[in-house]
Amino acid sequence: MGDVRSVGADAARQAGRIRTDLLGIYLNDHLAGSTVGSRRAAYLARSLRGSPLGAPLQPIAAEIAEDREALLRLMRRLGVPARRYKTWAAGALELAGRLKPNGRLVGRSPLTTLVELELLRLGVEGKAAGWRTLRLVADSDARLDPEQLDQLIERAVRQLRTLEDLRLRQSRETFLAG
Repeated sequence: MGDVRSVGADAARQAGRIRTDLLGIYLNDHLAGSTVGSRRAAYLARSLRGSPLGAPLQPIAAEIAEDREALLRLMRRLGVPARRYKTWAAGALELAGRLKPNGRLVGRSPLTTLVELELLRLGVEGKAAGWRTLRLVADSDARLDPEQLDQLIERAVRQLRTLEDLRLRQSRETFLAG
């Protein structure tokens, strides 16, 4: 005999309804990740200002902050309240993440930049997955604009290409002498 929750999920799916309880948890988890990502992107862009990596990171950091705002607007449109405790905890974790050792007592290590680019890239990959999930849901929920979600997906894909290019450049600088 099936679990009561899975029976409820099947019934909701068959009726074409959206599982807003689960969607709310999902979106708040993405909001927490978005909080970390937007803070980390802004920090990295500031830290690398004036370097060859700084210029291409500035617009990405701005877009990541815009994407977080887009997520908040979508959550409001869906009637999903933002769970402040999740965003607060995510922000605290992001600040704590800056304390990790980087092989140097003073200043930035090239390894720090590489790891931060990799983390940022992973975050954008997660964001893109979230947009693709919402795009799927948009087919069953008129409150979501499929065209807007397609644009957000395209932007995330472009961000991923740029971040991968920057990550590879930083990998060469970090590990290959001369």
